[in-house]
Amino acid sequence: MRILDLTDLTGRPVSDFGSEGFSVAGLARGSDTHVVVLALEHGGIIGRHPAVGRQLLLLVAGDALVSGDDGVLVELAVGHAAVWDPGESHETRSATGMTALVVEGDVTLA
Repeated sequence: MRILDLTDLTGRPVSDFGSEGFSVAGLARGSDTHVVVLALEHGGIIGRHPAVGRQLLLLVAGDALVSGDDGVLVELAVGHAAVWDPGESHETRSATGMTALVVEGDVTLA
């Protein structure tokens, strides 16, 4: 068994699509999927952009507001997930900061 400390991962800053206070760190890869850890600082935003593949964002700490194609912001609670389909425009914001796991690619939901 291995224990992974998600808070110990070194993320790279991302400013694409007008993103601010956003960093991403790779965690795992499969043949058609990858898993990353996203971090947003206080007041951070992941700017609106289209999902490359199906994207599952699971909030593990902090607060998040997410939106899809309609642009309506929805509060996401810790332990809940947002799912965007390929090509769907989406955005994520955080007032106090957040950590999330994202699985992207050939993902089939249970």
